[in-house]
Amino acid sequence: MTAPRRSDATRAAILDAARERFAADGYERATIRAIARDAGIDPSMVMRYYGNKEGLFAAASEFDLRLPEVGALPSRHIGAVLVTHFLDRWEQDEVLTALLRVGVTNEAGAERMRTIFKEQLGPIAAGVCPDPAEAADRAALVASQILGMALARYVLRLPRAVDMSREEVVAWLGPTVQRYLTEPSAG
Repeated sequence: MTAPRRSDATRAAILDAARERFAADGYERATIRAIARDAGIDPSMVMRYYGNKEGLFAAASEFDLRLPEVGALPSRHIGAVLVTHFLDRWEQDEVLTALLRVGVTNEAGAERMRTIFKEQLGPIAAGVCPDPAEAADRAALVASQILGMALARYVLRLPRAVDMSREEVVAWLGPTVQRYLTEPSAG
């Protein structure tokens, strides 16, 4: 087994520092200098590997939602499974919360969130909804629920949203997500 190259360790240190800095300061206030300082390297190295702050942000915000396979599930459980999965992801990985924070204040962050949800949630909606032509609309509705709760619970920290147990959140949101994905169209 070969040892990791020094450049791989440097890139990893930069990305770790960038994720923490973007989460703490947001996109606008995070600086290449601060990220380099946090990573223990010269700012020129950040520029060498990522070109600019936008390139660094794009690399630091690569995110796999690791959505579960829902095709084998009874359709009546899809909403609850997805809501539970998203709660797990928000609670286990600060990158997603940081990305949400940046997404509400910066166009690059918003575009990153749009891409993640389109590419990862869109195929699930297409696979389970009654009319594949409605998949994009249904995925957008699911995202509105998931992102709305994440914003309330993990970013704004609204007291009732924070105080609800996971089971309560799933009980409230699961049926709505389920309806968005599997029920016949309202229009």
